Amino acid sequence: MPGTGIWRTKSVEQSIADTDEPDTRLRRNLGAWDLTVFGVAVMIGAGIFTLTARTAGDLSGPSVSLAFVFAGIACALAALCYAEFASTVPVAGSAYTFSYATFGEFLAWIIGWDLVLEFSVAAAAVAKGWSVYLQEVLVAAFGDGITTTVDLGGVSFDWGSLILVAVLAALLTAGTKLSSRFSIVITALKVVIILFVIILGIAYISPDNYTPFVPPAAEGGESGAGVEQSLFSVLVGGSSSVYGAFGLLAGASLVFFAFIGFDIVATTAEETRNPQRNVPRGILGSLAIVTVLYVATSLVVAGMVPYTELATDAEPEGRKTLATAFSLNGVDWAAHIISIGALAGLTTVVMVLMLGQQRVLFAMSRDGLLPRNLAKTGSRGTPVRVNILVGIVVAVAATFFDASKLEEMVNVGTLFAFVLVSAGVLVLRKKRPDLPRGFRVPWVPVIPVVAIIACLWLMLNLTVLTWLRFLAWMALGVLVYFAYSKRHSLLGKREQEKVPAEE
Repeated sequence: MPGTGIWRTKSVEQSIADTDEPDTRLRRNLGAWDLTVFGVAVMIGAGIFTLTARTAGDLSGPSVSLAFVFAGIACALAALCYAEFASTVPVAGSAYTFSYATFGEFLAWIIGWDLVLEFSVAAAAVAKGWSVYLQEVLVAAFGDGITTTVDLGGVSFDWGSLILVAVLAALLTAGTKLSSRFSIVITALKVVIILFVIILGIAYISPDNYTPFVPPAAEGGESGAGVEQSLFSVLVGGSSSVYGAFGLLAGASLVFFAFIGFDIVATTAEETRNPQRNVPRGILGSLAIVTVLYVATSLVVAGMVPYTELATDAEPEGRKTLATAFSLNGVDWAAHIISIGALAGLTTVVMVLMLGQQRVLFAMSRDGLLPRNLAKTGSRGTPVRVNILVGIVVAVAATFFDASKLEEMVNVGTLFAFVLVSAGVLVLRKKRPDLPRGFRVPWVPVIPVVAIIACLWLMLNLTVLTWLRFLAWMALGVLVYFAYSKRHSLLGKREQEKVPAEE
Protein backbone atom coordinates (compact mmCIF):
# COMPACT_ATOMS: atom_id res chain seq x y z
CA MET A 1 0.00 0.00 0.00
CA PRO A 2 1.26 3.52 -0.71
CA GLY A 3 2.56 5.41 2.30
CA THR A 4 1.07 8.63 3.62
CA GLY A 5 2.50 12.04 4.45
CA ILE A 6 6.07 12.59 3.36
CA TRP A 7 6.50 8.86 2.64
CA ARG A 8 3.59 8.59 0.20
CA THR A 9 4.59 6.91 -3.05
CA LYS A 10 3.34 7.66 -6.53
CA SER A 11 2.37 4.46 -8.30
CA VAL A 12 3.99 3.56 -11.59
CA GLU A 13 0.54 3.49 -13.18
CA GLN A 14 -0.21 7.03 -11.95
CA SER A 15 3.18 8.31 -13.19
CA ILE A 16 2.50 6.90 -16.64
CA ALA A 17 -1.10 8.19 -16.65
CA ASP A 18 0.12 11.73 -15.85
CA THR A 19 2.14 11.76 -19.08
CA ASP A 20 -1.13 11.96 -21.04
CA GLU A 21 -2.29 15.26 -19.54
CA PRO A 22 -2.85 17.56 -22.57
CA ASP A 23 -1.18 20.62 -21.04
CA THR A 24 1.95 18.79 -19.90
CA ARG A 25 2.40 16.18 -22.62
CA LEU A 26 5.83 15.66 -24.18
CA ARG A 27 6.23 14.55 -27.78
CA ARG A 28 7.59 11.01 -28.36
CA ASN A 29 10.01 11.26 -31.26
CA LEU A 30 13.36 9.84 -30.04
CA GLY A 31 14.86 6.47 -30.94
CA ALA A 32 17.75 4.39 -29.58
CA TRP A 33 20.22 6.17 -31.86
CA ASP A 34 19.07 9.58 -30.64
CA LEU A 35 19.55 8.52 -27.02
CA THR A 36 22.99 7.05 -27.69
CA VAL A 37 23.99 10.33 -29.32
CA PHE A 38 22.72 12.31 -26.32
CA GLY A 39 24.73 10.08 -23.97
CA VAL A 40 27.94 10.31 -25.99
CA ALA A 41 27.35 14.03 -26.58
CA VAL A 42 27.35 14.85 -22.89
CA MET A 43 30.00 12.37 -21.76
CA ILE A 44 32.64 13.24 -24.36
CA GLY A 45 33.41 16.77 -23.33
CA ALA A 46 34.59 18.32 -20.09
CA GLY A 47 35.94 15.07 -18.70
CA ILE A 48 38.13 13.99 -21.55
CA PHE A 49 39.27 17.45 -22.63
CA THR A 50 40.04 18.91 -19.20
CA LEU A 51 40.09 16.26 -16.47
CA THR A 52 42.36 13.63 -18.03
CA ALA A 53 45.59 15.63 -17.93
CA ARG A 54 44.80 17.40 -14.66
CA THR A 55 43.94 14.18 -12.80
CA ALA A 56 47.16 12.56 -14.01
CA GLY A 57 49.25 15.54 -12.87
CA ASP A 58 47.50 16.34 -9.60
CA LEU A 59 46.27 13.03 -8.19
CA SER A 60 46.88 9.71 -9.93
CA GLY A 61 49.96 9.96 -12.14
CA PRO A 62 50.09 7.47 -15.05
CA SER A 63 47.48 5.32 -13.29
CA VAL A 64 44.81 7.80 -14.42
CA SER A 65 43.72 5.17 -16.96
CA LEU A 66 43.06 2.79 -14.06
CA ALA A 67 41.06 5.56 -12.37
CA PHE A 68 38.86 5.73 -15.48
CA VAL A 69 38.41 1.95 -15.36
CA PHE A 70 37.30 2.06 -11.71
CA ALA A 71 34.87 4.91 -12.38
CA GLY A 72 33.59 3.18 -15.52
CA ILE A 73 32.86 -0.05 -13.62
CA ALA A 74 30.86 1.83 -10.99
CA CYS A 75 28.93 3.61 -13.75
CA ALA A 76 28.27 0.38 -15.64
CA LEU A 77 26.76 -1.24 -12.54
CA ALA A 78 24.54 1.78 -11.92
CA ALA A 79 23.68 1.97 -15.64
CA LEU A 80 22.15 -1.51 -15.51
CA CYS A 81 19.87 -0.35 -12.68
CA TYR A 82 18.95 2.84 -14.56
CA ALA A 83 18.14 0.76 -17.65
CA GLU A 84 15.69 -1.44 -15.73
CA PHE A 85 13.99 1.52 -14.07
CA ALA A 86 13.73 3.54 -17.28
CA SER A 87 12.19 0.58 -19.12
CA THR A 88 9.72 0.02 -16.26
CA VAL A 89 8.81 3.65 -15.56
CA PRO A 90 9.24 5.46 -18.93
CA VAL A 91 8.54 8.90 -17.46
CA ALA A 92 10.57 12.13 -17.43
CA GLY A 93 12.54 12.85 -14.27
CA SER A 94 15.03 9.99 -14.08
CA ALA A 95 16.11 9.23 -10.49
CA TYR A 96 13.48 11.63 -9.12
CA THR A 97 10.61 9.74 -10.74
CA PHE A 98 12.09 6.35 -9.83
CA SER A 99 12.47 7.38 -6.19
CA TYR A 100 8.88 8.65 -6.06
CA ALA A 101 7.67 5.17 -7.02
CA THR A 102 9.83 3.38 -4.46
CA PHE A 103 10.99 5.46 -1.48
CA GLY A 104 8.25 8.06 -1.23
CA GLU A 105 7.77 11.77 -1.81
CA PHE A 106 10.33 13.16 0.62
CA LEU A 107 13.27 11.16 -0.73
CA ALA A 108 12.03 11.84 -4.28
CA TRP A 109 12.15 15.56 -3.53
CA ILE A 110 15.63 15.23 -2.02
CA ILE A 111 16.96 13.42 -5.07
CA GLY A 112 15.23 15.91 -7.38
CA TRP A 113 16.80 18.78 -5.43
CA ASP A 114 20.09 16.93 -5.71
CA LEU A 115 19.72 16.61 -9.50
CA VAL A 116 19.00 20.35 -9.73
CA LEU A 117 22.41 20.89 -8.16
CA GLU A 118 24.09 18.31 -10.40
CA PHE A 119 22.84 19.60 -13.73
CA SER A 120 22.88 23.34 -12.95
CA VAL A 121 26.40 23.43 -11.52
CA ALA A 122 27.71 21.12 -14.23
CA ALA A 123 26.16 23.17 -17.06
CA ALA A 124 27.52 26.43 -15.62
CA ALA A 125 31.00 24.97 -15.02
CA VAL A 126 31.22 23.51 -18.52
CA ALA A 127 29.91 26.74 -20.08
CA LYS A 128 32.79 28.56 -18.36
CA GLY A 129 35.22 26.02 -19.82
CA TRP A 130 33.67 26.52 -23.27
CA SER A 131 34.29 30.26 -22.99
CA VAL A 132 37.97 29.64 -22.16
CA TYR A 133 38.39 27.47 -25.26
CA LEU A 134 36.53 30.07 -27.36
CA GLN A 135 39.03 32.69 -26.28
CA GLU A 136 41.94 30.38 -27.25
CA VAL A 137 40.45 29.80 -30.70
CA LEU A 138 39.78 33.52 -31.24
CA VAL A 139 43.32 34.45 -30.16
CA ALA A 140 44.78 31.82 -32.49
CA ALA A 141 42.69 33.20 -35.36
CA PHE A 142 42.88 36.96 -34.76
CA GLY A 143 45.82 37.51 -32.41
CA ASP A 144 46.23 38.65 -28.80
CA GLY A 145 43.94 41.16 -27.17
CA ILE A 146 40.71 39.19 -27.55
CA THR A 147 39.06 38.07 -24.33
CA THR A 148 35.68 36.48 -23.58
CA THR A 149 35.45 38.15 -20.17
CA VAL A 150 35.21 41.87 -19.39
CA ASP A 151 35.27 43.74 -16.11
CA LEU A 152 32.04 45.68 -15.40
CA GLY A 153 32.30 47.70 -12.22
CA GLY A 154 34.39 45.10 -10.46
CA VAL A 155 32.21 42.20 -11.67
CA SER A 156 33.56 39.73 -14.21
CA PHE A 157 31.14 39.42 -17.15
CA ASP A 158 31.67 36.31 -19.29
CA TRP A 159 29.95 37.09 -22.59
CA GLY A 160 31.15 33.85 -24.15
CA SER A 161 29.22 31.73 -21.66
CA LEU A 162 26.16 33.96 -21.97
CA ILE A 163 25.97 33.60 -25.76
CA LEU A 164 26.38 29.81 -25.56
CA VAL A 165 23.64 29.30 -22.96
CA ALA A 166 21.22 31.66 -24.74
CA VAL A 167 21.63 29.87 -28.09
CA LEU A 168 21.28 26.41 -26.55
CA ALA A 169 18.20 27.41 -24.54
CA ALA A 170 16.56 28.59 -27.77
CA LEU A 171 17.54 25.37 -29.54
CA LEU A 172 16.07 23.18 -26.77
CA THR A 173 12.85 25.19 -26.79
CA ALA A 174 12.55 24.61 -30.55
CA GLY A 175 12.28 20.86 -29.97
CA THR A 176 14.13 17.82 -28.63
CA LYS A 177 14.40 16.17 -32.06
CA LEU A 178 16.10 19.25 -33.51
CA SER A 179 18.47 19.22 -30.54
CA SER A 180 19.27 15.57 -31.28
CA ARG A 181 20.11 16.33 -34.93
CA PHE A 182 22.40 19.15 -33.85
CA SER A 183 24.07 16.77 -31.37
CA ILE A 184 24.71 14.16 -34.06
CA VAL A 185 26.76 16.59 -36.16
CA ILE A 186 28.79 17.98 -33.25
CA THR A 187 29.26 14.59 -31.59
CA ALA A 188 30.61 13.09 -34.81
CA LEU A 189 33.14 15.93 -35.00
CA LYS A 190 34.46 15.48 -31.48
CA VAL A 191 34.68 11.68 -31.77
CA VAL A 192 36.88 12.25 -34.84
CA ILE A 193 39.02 14.67 -32.76
CA ILE A 194 39.41 12.10 -29.96
CA LEU A 195 40.43 9.40 -32.44
CA PHE A 196 42.90 11.91 -33.90
CA VAL A 197 44.37 12.45 -30.40
CA ILE A 198 44.75 8.73 -29.81
CA ILE A 199 46.29 7.90 -33.21
CA LEU A 200 48.68 10.88 -33.34
CA GLY A 201 49.58 10.67 -29.65
CA ILE A 202 50.75 7.05 -29.93
CA ALA A 203 53.77 8.27 -31.93
CA TYR A 204 54.92 10.42 -28.98
CA ILE A 205 54.58 7.83 -26.23
CA SER A 206 57.67 7.09 -24.15
CA PRO A 207 57.43 3.91 -21.99
CA ASP A 208 59.51 5.67 -19.30
CA ASN A 209 56.59 8.01 -18.63
CA TYR A 210 54.56 5.10 -17.28
CA THR A 211 57.02 4.53 -14.45
CA PRO A 212 56.10 4.59 -11.64
CA PHE A 213 52.58 3.71 -12.71
CA VAL A 214 51.25 4.56 -9.23
CA PRO A 215 53.58 7.31 -7.91
CA PRO A 216 54.51 7.26 -4.21
CA ALA A 217 52.16 9.28 -2.03
CA ALA A 218 53.06 12.95 -1.67
CA GLU A 219 53.72 13.99 1.92
CA GLY A 220 53.33 17.48 3.40
CA GLY A 221 52.20 20.64 1.66
CA GLU A 222 48.72 22.08 1.45
CA SER A 223 47.60 20.28 -1.69
CA GLY A 224 45.28 17.39 -0.93
CA ALA A 225 45.30 18.10 2.82
CA GLY A 226 42.76 19.39 5.34
CA VAL A 227 39.29 19.94 3.85
CA GLU A 228 40.83 19.39 0.40
CA GLN A 229 41.76 15.85 1.46
CA SER A 230 39.51 12.92 0.55
CA LEU A 231 37.10 11.88 3.29
CA PHE A 232 38.36 8.29 3.13
CA SER A 233 41.99 9.26 3.70
CA VAL A 234 40.89 11.38 6.67
CA LEU A 235 38.90 8.50 8.17
CA VAL A 236 41.82 6.06 7.93
CA GLY A 237 44.41 8.59 9.11
CA GLY A 238 46.15 9.41 5.82
CA SER A 239 47.94 12.74 5.53
CA SER A 240 47.27 13.41 1.84
CA SER A 241 45.29 12.15 -1.15
CA VAL A 242 47.88 13.16 -3.77
CA TYR A 243 49.44 10.19 -5.58
CA GLY A 244 49.78 6.76 -4.05
CA ALA A 245 46.75 4.53 -3.42
CA PHE A 246 44.69 7.41 -2.01
CA GLY A 247 45.53 9.50 -5.06
CA LEU A 248 44.39 6.74 -7.42
CA LEU A 249 41.09 6.41 -5.56
CA ALA A 250 40.61 10.18 -5.39
CA GLY A 251 41.35 10.31 -9.13
CA ALA A 252 38.65 7.73 -9.82
CA SER A 253 36.16 9.82 -7.85
CA LEU A 254 37.14 12.95 -9.82
CA VAL A 255 37.16 11.47 -13.34
CA PHE A 256 33.72 10.09 -12.54
CA PHE A 257 32.64 13.59 -13.66
CA ALA A 258 33.53 12.51 -17.18
CA PHE A 259 30.84 9.82 -17.13
CA ILE A 260 28.02 12.06 -16.00
CA GLY A 261 25.50 11.96 -18.78
CA PHE A 262 24.20 8.46 -19.26
CA ASP A 263 21.67 9.16 -16.49
CA ILE A 264 20.42 12.10 -18.58
CA VAL A 265 19.36 9.55 -21.20
CA ALA A 266 16.88 8.26 -18.61
CA THR A 267 15.33 11.73 -18.25
CA THR A 268 14.20 11.56 -21.90
CA ALA A 269 12.32 8.25 -21.49
CA GLU A 270 8.96 10.00 -21.83
CA GLU A 271 9.98 11.41 -25.22
CA THR A 272 11.20 8.07 -26.57
CA ARG A 273 9.48 5.71 -28.97
CA ASN A 274 9.35 2.21 -27.47
CA PRO A 275 11.23 3.28 -24.31
CA GLN A 276 11.29 -0.28 -22.92
CA ARG A 277 13.71 -1.23 -25.69
CA ASN A 278 15.37 2.01 -26.73
CA VAL A 279 16.26 3.57 -23.35
CA PRO A 280 18.39 0.63 -22.12
CA ARG A 281 20.14 0.52 -25.50
CA GLY A 282 20.86 4.25 -25.36
CA ILE A 283 22.19 4.12 -21.80
CA LEU A 284 24.42 1.06 -22.13
CA GLY A 285 25.54 1.84 -25.70
CA SER A 286 26.73 5.37 -24.95
CA LEU A 287 28.51 4.26 -21.77
CA ALA A 288 30.38 1.48 -23.59
CA ILE A 289 31.56 3.82 -26.37
CA VAL A 290 32.91 6.53 -24.09
CA THR A 291 34.61 4.15 -21.64
CA VAL A 292 36.76 2.70 -24.43
CA LEU A 293 37.65 6.20 -25.68
CA TYR A 294 38.44 7.49 -22.18
CA VAL A 295 40.80 4.66 -21.25
CA ALA A 296 42.60 4.84 -24.60
CA THR A 297 42.99 8.64 -24.40
CA SER A 298 44.27 8.59 -20.81
CA LEU A 299 46.84 5.93 -21.66
CA VAL A 300 48.12 8.00 -24.58
CA VAL A 301 48.27 11.31 -22.68
CA ALA A 302 50.02 9.75 -19.65
CA GLY A 303 52.58 8.19 -22.00
CA MET A 304 53.34 11.38 -23.93
CA VAL A 305 54.83 13.45 -21.08
CA PRO A 306 55.96 12.86 -17.47
CA TYR A 307 52.96 13.17 -15.18
CA THR A 308 54.69 15.90 -13.15
CA GLU A 309 54.50 18.22 -16.17
CA LEU A 310 50.72 17.88 -16.15
CA ALA A 311 50.35 19.08 -12.56
CA THR A 312 48.34 22.26 -12.00
CA ASP A 313 50.56 25.34 -11.56
CA ALA A 314 50.00 27.96 -8.91
CA GLU A 315 49.02 30.60 -11.47
CA PRO A 316 45.32 31.08 -12.33
CA GLU A 317 45.86 29.76 -15.83
CA GLY A 318 47.87 26.82 -14.58
CA ARG A 319 45.38 24.04 -15.32
CA LYS A 320 46.57 21.53 -17.91
CA THR A 321 44.31 20.13 -20.62
CA LEU A 322 44.48 17.49 -23.31
CA ALA A 323 46.16 19.99 -25.64
CA THR A 324 48.98 20.50 -23.11
CA ALA A 325 50.52 17.09 -23.83
CA PHE A 326 50.86 17.99 -27.51
CA SER A 327 52.18 21.49 -26.81
CA LEU A 328 54.88 20.01 -24.55
CA ASN A 329 55.92 17.80 -27.45
CA GLY A 330 56.11 20.78 -29.81
CA VAL A 331 53.02 19.78 -31.80
CA ASP A 332 51.22 23.11 -31.46
CA TRP A 333 49.16 22.67 -34.62
CA ALA A 334 47.61 19.56 -33.07
CA ALA A 335 46.92 21.51 -29.87
CA HIS A 336 44.94 24.07 -31.92
CA ILE A 337 42.87 21.31 -33.52
CA ILE A 338 42.15 19.84 -30.08
CA SER A 339 41.01 23.25 -28.85
CA ILE A 340 38.52 23.46 -31.70
CA GLY A 341 37.34 19.93 -30.91
CA ALA A 342 36.95 20.87 -27.25
CA LEU A 343 34.88 23.90 -28.23
CA ALA A 344 32.53 21.69 -30.22
CA GLY A 345 32.54 19.01 -27.55
CA LEU A 346 31.65 21.29 -24.69
CA THR A 347 28.80 22.79 -26.71
CA THR A 348 26.81 19.56 -26.70
CA VAL A 349 27.76 18.85 -23.08
CA VAL A 350 26.13 22.09 -21.93
CA MET A 351 23.11 21.45 -24.14
CA VAL A 352 22.39 17.96 -22.83
CA LEU A 353 23.03 19.00 -19.21
CA MET A 354 20.45 21.75 -19.67
CA LEU A 355 18.07 19.21 -21.22
CA GLY A 356 18.44 16.95 -18.19
CA GLN A 357 17.86 19.87 -15.81
CA GLN A 358 14.74 20.90 -17.70
CA ARG A 359 13.20 17.43 -17.61
CA VAL A 360 13.79 16.99 -13.87
CA LEU A 361 12.22 20.39 -13.08
CA PHE A 362 9.39 19.55 -15.48
CA ALA A 363 8.62 16.31 -13.62
CA MET A 364 8.80 18.00 -10.20
CA SER A 365 6.51 20.82 -11.37
CA ARG A 366 3.98 18.40 -12.86
CA ASP A 367 3.79 16.72 -9.45
CA GLY A 368 3.21 20.07 -7.72
CA LEU A 369 6.45 20.02 -5.72
CA LEU A 370 7.36 23.14 -7.69
CA PRO A 371 4.83 25.58 -9.22
CA ARG A 372 2.57 23.59 -11.57
CA ASN A 373 2.43 26.25 -14.28
CA LEU A 374 6.11 25.60 -15.03
CA ALA A 375 5.16 22.19 -16.47
CA LYS A 376 2.96 23.53 -19.29
CA THR A 377 4.23 22.52 -22.72
CA GLY A 378 4.14 24.63 -25.87
CA SER A 379 3.06 23.84 -29.43
CA ARG A 380 6.32 22.01 -30.10
CA GLY A 381 5.82 19.66 -27.15
CA THR A 382 8.56 21.17 -24.98
CA PRO A 383 8.18 22.76 -21.51
CA VAL A 384 8.85 26.34 -22.61
CA ARG A 385 8.61 27.95 -19.17
CA VAL A 386 11.01 25.46 -17.61
CA ASN A 387 13.37 25.91 -20.56
CA ILE A 388 13.43 29.67 -20.04
CA LEU A 389 13.94 29.33 -16.27
CA VAL A 390 16.83 26.90 -16.67
CA GLY A 391 18.39 29.09 -19.36
CA ILE A 392 18.28 32.14 -17.08
CA VAL A 393 19.69 30.33 -14.03
CA VAL A 394 22.55 28.67 -15.93
CA ALA A 395 23.30 31.88 -17.87
CA VAL A 396 23.56 33.95 -14.67
CA ALA A 397 25.74 31.35 -12.95
CA ALA A 398 28.07 30.95 -15.94
CA THR A 399 28.22 34.67 -16.76
CA PHE A 400 28.88 36.17 -13.35
CA PHE A 401 30.20 33.44 -11.04
CA ASP A 402 33.40 31.42 -10.85
CA ALA A 403 32.20 27.91 -11.63
CA SER A 404 35.63 26.27 -11.42
CA LYS A 405 36.54 23.57 -8.89
CA LEU A 406 32.95 22.33 -8.76
CA GLU A 407 33.35 19.00 -10.58
CA GLU A 408 33.40 17.16 -7.26
CA MET A 409 30.23 18.95 -6.14
CA VAL A 410 28.52 17.50 -9.19
CA ASN A 411 30.00 14.05 -8.53
CA VAL A 412 28.73 13.67 -4.98
CA GLY A 413 25.20 14.53 -6.09
CA THR A 414 25.28 12.12 -9.01
CA LEU A 415 26.69 9.26 -6.94
CA PHE A 416 23.98 9.83 -4.34
CA ALA A 417 21.38 9.49 -7.11
CA PHE A 418 23.04 6.30 -8.35
CA VAL A 419 22.87 4.78 -4.86
CA LEU A 420 19.13 5.46 -4.58
CA VAL A 421 18.38 4.15 -8.08
CA SER A 422 20.35 0.95 -7.45
CA ALA A 423 18.55 0.41 -4.13
CA GLY A 424 15.26 1.26 -5.81
CA VAL A 425 15.59 -1.69 -8.19
CA LEU A 426 15.63 -4.03 -5.18
CA VAL A 427 12.65 -2.27 -3.58
CA LEU A 428 10.51 -2.27 -6.75
CA ARG A 429 11.33 -5.91 -7.48
CA LYS A 430 10.00 -6.73 -3.99
CA LYS A 431 6.97 -4.38 -4.02
CA ARG A 432 5.89 -4.75 -7.67
CA PRO A 433 7.18 -8.01 -9.16
CA ASP A 434 4.18 -7.90 -11.54
CA LEU A 435 5.34 -4.84 -13.48
CA PRO A 436 6.46 -5.45 -17.09
CA ARG A 437 10.16 -4.75 -17.42
CA GLY A 438 11.64 -4.17 -20.86
CA PHE A 439 15.10 -4.73 -19.37
CA ARG A 440 16.01 -6.67 -16.22
CA VAL A 441 19.23 -6.29 -14.23
CA PRO A 442 21.00 -9.67 -14.18
CA TRP A 443 22.08 -11.39 -10.96
CA VAL A 444 19.79 -9.48 -8.61
CA PRO A 445 20.47 -8.69 -5.79
CA VAL A 446 24.23 -8.97 -6.42
CA ILE A 447 24.56 -6.30 -9.16
CA PRO A 448 22.50 -3.58 -7.38
CA VAL A 449 24.28 -4.22 -4.06
CA VAL A 450 27.72 -4.05 -5.68
CA ALA A 451 26.64 -0.86 -7.51
CA ILE A 452 25.64 0.72 -4.19
CA ILE A 453 28.96 -0.24 -2.58
CA ALA A 454 30.98 1.03 -5.56
CA CYS A 455 29.19 4.39 -5.59
CA LEU A 456 29.49 4.83 -1.81
CA TRP A 457 33.19 4.01 -2.15
CA LEU A 458 33.67 6.75 -4.74
CA MET A 459 31.72 9.18 -2.56
CA LEU A 460 34.08 8.48 0.35
CA ASN A 461 37.02 9.44 -1.83
CA LEU A 462 35.67 12.93 -2.52
CA THR A 463 37.01 15.81 -0.44
CA VAL A 464 35.72 16.84 2.96
CA LEU A 465 34.90 20.30 1.57
CA THR A 466 32.72 18.71 -1.12
CA TRP A 467 30.79 16.80 1.54
CA LEU A 468 30.24 19.95 3.59
CA ARG A 469 28.87 21.84 0.57
CA PHE A 470 26.65 18.89 -0.37
CA LEU A 471 25.16 18.61 3.12
CA ALA A 472 24.47 22.36 3.18
CA TRP A 473 22.60 22.14 -0.14
CA MET A 474 20.59 19.14 1.09
CA ALA A 475 19.65 21.04 4.29
CA LEU A 476 18.34 23.90 2.15
CA GLY A 477 16.32 21.40 0.13
CA VAL A 478 14.66 20.05 3.30
CA LEU A 479 13.60 23.58 4.24
CA VAL A 480 12.10 24.22 0.79
CA TYR A 481 10.19 20.92 0.91
CA PHE A 482 8.47 21.63 4.21
CA ALA A 483 7.92 25.33 3.43
CA TYR A 484 6.36 24.81 -0.04
CA SER A 485 6.47 21.40 -1.72
CA LYS A 486 4.73 19.29 0.94
CA ARG A 487 1.69 21.63 1.00
CA HIS A 488 1.41 21.87 -2.80
CA SER A 489 2.03 18.21 -3.66
CA LEU A 490 -0.51 16.97 -6.22
CA LEU A 491 -0.26 13.48 -4.74
CA GLY A 492 -0.90 14.94 -1.29
CA LYS A 493 -4.02 16.71 -2.51
CA ARG A 494 -5.30 13.49 -4.07
CA GLU A 495 -4.56 11.74 -0.76
CA GLN A 496 -6.64 14.28 1.17
CA GLU A 497 -9.57 13.88 -1.20
CA LYS A 498 -9.66 10.15 -0.42
CA VAL A 499 -9.67 10.53 3.38
CA PRO A 500 -12.84 8.83 4.73
CA ALA A 501 -15.48 11.27 6.00
CA GLU A 502 -15.47 9.76 9.51
CA GLU A 503 -11.87 10.78 9.94
